[in-house]
Amino acid sequence: MKKILLAVAVAGTLATPLAHAQKVGLAMAQLDTFLTILKNGTLEAGKKAGATVQVEDAGNDVGKQLSQIQNLIAQKVDAIIVNPVDTDATPKITKMVTDAKIPLVYVNRKPVDFDKLPAGVAFVASDEKVSGTVQTQEVCRLLKGKGNVLVLMGELSNEAARTRTKDIEDVVATKECSGIKIADKREGKWDRTQGQDITTNWLSSGVQFDAIIANNDEMALGAINALKAAKKWTPASIVAGIDATPDALASMKAGDLKVTVFQNAAGQGSGAIDAAMKLIKKQKVERFVNVPFELVTPANLSKYTGKN
Repeated sequence: MKKILLAVAVAGTLATPLAHAQKVGLAMAQLDTFLTILKNGTLEAGKKAGATVQVEDAGNDVGKQLSQIQNLIAQKVDAIIVNPVDTDATPKITKMVTDAKIPLVYVNRKPVDFDKLPAGVAFVASDEKVSGTVQTQEVCRLLKGKGNVLVLMGELSNEAARTRTKDIEDVVATKECSGIKIADKREGKWDRTQGQDITTNWLSSGVQFDAIIANNDEMALGAINALKAAKKWTPASIVAGIDATPDALASMKAGDLKVTVFQNAAGQGSGAIDAAMKLIKKQKVERFVNVPFELVTPANLSKYTGKN
């Protein structure tokens, strides 16, 4: 009888699932300067939360990202965090992951199906209606409400690029900035080299402008490079970006970049992990977790050094 009871006890022990570290899949669109900081923030937060994070880099290929997410689902990870290549593909991603009953968190890039996100899905980012707005308001102040501006847009398949560009258009339509005209706008795809090439073409065409407003810092830095290469750069030149990356802050410290907007990459990464861990535990998470944008100028630059 004792042997039987002991056998039952042992069997019961073996049948009890052992506690395991949560495994989170992180599907990144690509790993540019900003998104690498976000990835690192996610990994650090995952470590603190006792979770392992498996990173997949889509190299800006939407088909590759969908395949990576399918692989994460097949591995039965406990949650999936997605920084989408193409926000128009998010309805398909949402269906794939929720059909598998895996908690889903979008980070940094707003899913096109945001208003229809089901329970168990959250979005962690900064409010893009703020980013381009405060950026352009500062450019308007520097221009004293008058002048021509050129706009470098991110990938237009990305909701952030469309919203930031609309922010610019909305600000120049206000009474205070109505003396500012958008002379041209081009898609630079978030890339420094493309920002430089487009600006070089603008300079070659002879278009007249007083400032360049870029949807991100990488394109802004490319614009500055082009102006310097063409010997059109002066200490008064106005170029504005968004993200407050280390390179951007270094450029501002050197007196080049005049405006950027701090987007807390590491904060978004840790916020995504926090949301994922709560969803795994069936705890309530707001549909939109906001990590606020903050205007950065030479006057408050020191406050942001080392933050991204």
